[in-house]
Amino acid sequence: MLYPSKYVNIIINRIIWDTQKNTEADEKLALKREEPEKKIKRNKDFPLMKSINNIRFITLWIFIIPFAAINSCLYITTQLHHLINSDFWLFNAFPYIDGQASISRVTRFFPNYLIFKPAMFLTSYLLVKYWLYNKEIIKHIDDNHKYIRKFFFFGIASAVMLTLHSIFLGIKIDYDIYKLFRRVVLLSFIIFEVVAQTYLVLTLNSLKNKLSQYINYKILKIKITLVILLIAVGLLSIPIVTMPGNKFLKHALEWDYFLGVTSFYLLTFFMWKKNK
Repeated sequence: MLYPSKYVNIIINRIIWDTQKNTEADEKLALKREEPEKKIKRNKDFPLMKSINNIRFITLWIFIIPFAAINSCLYITTQLHHLINSDFWLFNAFPYIDGQASISRVTRFFPNYLIFKPAMFLTSYLLVKYWLYNKEIIKHIDDNHKYIRKFFFFGIASAVMLTLHSIFLGIKIDYDIYKLFRRVVLLSFIIFEVVAQTYLVLTLNSLKNKLSQYINYKILKIKITLVILLIAVGLLSIPIVTMPGNKFLKHALEWDYFLGVTSFYLLTFFMWKKNK
């Protein structure tokens, strides 16, 4: 039996309408199912995002505090002579280039050590927090990563060495063993810091695919380059540092190396993407 064309059109339109309605219902149901899944994922990632935001905050201050403290001491030594004893005056000095003074030379006397020591103690505390947050992030991504313990150990050790260096700075004891101890503490801080940074960038690079939504890989590559440069400069400087003479070159290397180490933390701030 044949139906009039108008009834055929009605039937076809009804079928199309029912199909669209069912499709819309399926889509709404799918969205409802996705919402709990997204919520679960957000809740799961919340500790990770919190640690990332904490690291961004801390690394900015790890760069600012020592940089501001040391250069404030340098400014007092070269410009504000009325605040310090004339024995410590410097004129037209820019030790990053001319090496006229070491970092300890401009930070160990009054009132400069009142700026430097508290700044280093605060930096040490922030370093401990920094390495703890890094450990949390990596464990969240890969709980059994082979470098977690290594970068965490050397990172905490570097913070301890910085604290010891700050405590004994300016304390004069005329014993060779004490002078050797101070040199060992300072050298240990530098070595532990560079080793910790090396293991950390290796870890981040190995997890770059899993962390792609959280990090800026271009900045990570710059950090890797910086670490390689710090290692190369450190190794090439061994003959210069261990041999007598070259005082100004040693001082310039010290200031520039300090800038390189602190710049690592500034790059870290820009590497992690801001999460809301």
